[in-house]
Amino acid sequence: MTRDATTTDTTGPALDWDAGGAVSGAVGVEVIQEAVKRLPNAPGVYRMINADGDVLYVGKARSLKKRVTNYAQGRGHTNRIGRMVRETASMEFVVTRTETEALLLEANLIKRLRPRFNVLLRDDKSFPYILLTGDHPAPGIFKHRGARSKKGDYFGPFASAGAVGRTINSLQRAFLLRTCTDSVFESRTRPCLLFQIKRCSGPCTGEIGAADYAELVDEAKAFLSGRSTSVKADIARAMQDAAEALDFERAAVYRDRLSALSHVQSHQGINPQGVEEADVIAIHQEGGQSCIQVFFFRTGQNWGNRAYFPKADPALGAEEVLGAFLAQFYDDKPCPRLILLSHAVEEQALLADALATRAGRKVQVLVPQRGEKKDLTDHALQNAREALGRRLAETSSQGRLMEGFAETFGLEAAPRRIEVYDNSHIMGTNAVGGMIVAGMEGFAKNQYRKFNIRSTEITPGDDYGMMREVMQRRFSRLIKENGLPGGEAGDEAGEMETAADMPAWPDVILIDGGQGQLAAATQILEELGIAGGVTAIGVAKGVDRDAGRERFFMAGKNPFSLPPRDPVLYFVQRLRDEAHRFAIGSHRARRKKEMIKNPLDEIGGIGPGRKRSLLHHFGTAKAVSRAGVEDLMAVDGISEAIARQIYNHFHENG
Repeated sequence: MTRDATTTDTTGPALDWDAGGAVSGAVGVEVIQEAVKRLPNAPGVYRMINADGDVLYVGKARSLKKRVTNYAQGRGHTNRIGRMVRETASMEFVVTRTETEALLLEANLIKRLRPRFNVLLRDDKSFPYILLTGDHPAPGIFKHRGARSKKGDYFGPFASAGAVGRTINSLQRAFLLRTCTDSVFESRTRPCLLFQIKRCSGPCTGEIGAADYAELVDEAKAFLSGRSTSVKADIARAMQDAAEALDFERAAVYRDRLSALSHVQSHQGINPQGVEEADVIAIHQEGGQSCIQVFFFRTGQNWGNRAYFPKADPALGAEEVLGAFLAQFYDDKPCPRLILLSHAVEEQALLADALATRAGRKVQVLVPQRGEKKDLTDHALQNAREALGRRLAETSSQGRLMEGFAETFGLEAAPRRIEVYDNSHIMGTNAVGGMIVAGMEGFAKNQYRKFNIRSTEITPGDDYGMMREVMQRRFSRLIKENGLPGGEAGDEAGEMETAADMPAWPDVILIDGGQGQLAAATQILEELGIAGGVTAIGVAKGVDRDAGRERFFMAGKNPFSLPPRDPVLYFVQRLRDEAHRFAIGSHRARRKKEMIKNPLDEIGGIGPGRKRSLLHHFGTAKAVSRAGVEDLMAVDGISEAIARQIYNHFHENG
């Protein structure tokens, strides 16, 4: 049977969705053979789905009928493909107009659905950019991350926020552009400290004219757009003219600006002469893992690099992993005009066409064989090799620690996921619970969680009550999203999973505290019916709260300590210290937010624009609270209804 389905168009042009049904109760080759009967000789994307409705694999094809027919033969498959075919209970198809559209859609679906048998890009971080704003008479220079919703010019990507910060600091000295927010800019009555230390030209108070500031902005754009040589030549010429006119103070300003620009370029590492805009991408495989190193070159400068470790079947070659990585990597990122690769990938020309379609301009994908471009890919490959070597060494060391942990605490096997809990507060205020996660690859920071303590029934400072709330919220949600523990243990994904994969359920939870804290946590686990599926351990500071004298508490065992130089003890201390750091950081962030909270934030319908207008008109939130309805209506953007809403908010108890 065949049914229609709909989805959001992710490639631009309209897509015709057609889902292939299956024989009732059938699994594997029989399902695929039935689906083949209704497939066209057209490009598209197919999804293989198991009996539970989980997507096993997403693929694209120039001809859906020919590609799926290969699966229907039921022989000559690798172990991975054979397993995937056997688990298939249904298939769904998307017919596209071109193979390029199919490739783009495939990458989008893989990132969204994360099928178990695909190569998966483990990437949860966006890239930072430099933003020169375009919605203000005096544009500012800022670090930007996320959607490009603000008007202006974006330059990047940079590999890290630190690289952006260092570049902006140097650009401030070179071009004297402001970094203050628009609200601060509008409220200044005299120049700030940045003007005094010659890192801003002071447009907020008219220390520089609008035309002269616009010239600085144009120079900054030119430098960031790759015209650094001409910008430096112009500044050097201006310095020389000032010196010849005996205006040595102005000449010194130009000298300092030149020095700052040289600082930007001298700290970029490798700066190729013949590569203006490119991403250099190399892959290295070892020990059943892959590392892909990406270097970003923009305006002839090296703007940093980042290493990726995609999840892939160890049987897949470097070319297959790299090809799958590229399509997913550029699914939500701007693509440069040139991509240099260490290995040729399948359908390289098709990939270039797909990236060009998304970018709206020509994109070249090359594997250089000689010259400077080859040197760049070799350098990236060396970095990939070294990064993977470090990761394998760390994973091996972490694995030994996990095995020692299991032996010390009497576990049946080395834990693959350890969760550590700690609470932080000051006299019960701004209480926060923190959870950190560690596995075979070390700390999994993308899985850390914080819990703002919400219950009004908990006595301020009641650590046991806070721990009960954290445990209740954490494990209730875990059961809701992943079912009871043990489900994953029975999962037959053995061929695709490695020891490094992080399960959803913890094998062990470490509680920062003694018998009381452990009892509070255990009580919740018992109420939820999962106490037998998770090992809970309490870690209390020993005599005089000295590190190395910790006491450990476990159900059914007497409290015990470990030898002072035991590697497992150091490991547990590191886990506890990380949980403590995370909980304190979360608490401080919440406390800071409370301290700077503006009473206007609590009023519905008062957004940033109206709040800014109110503060500009009245000066302070306290003055706003004392204003009458007519006074409030005198502010731009405040209607009578909004004015009464503000007035009632501050006088509802009056």
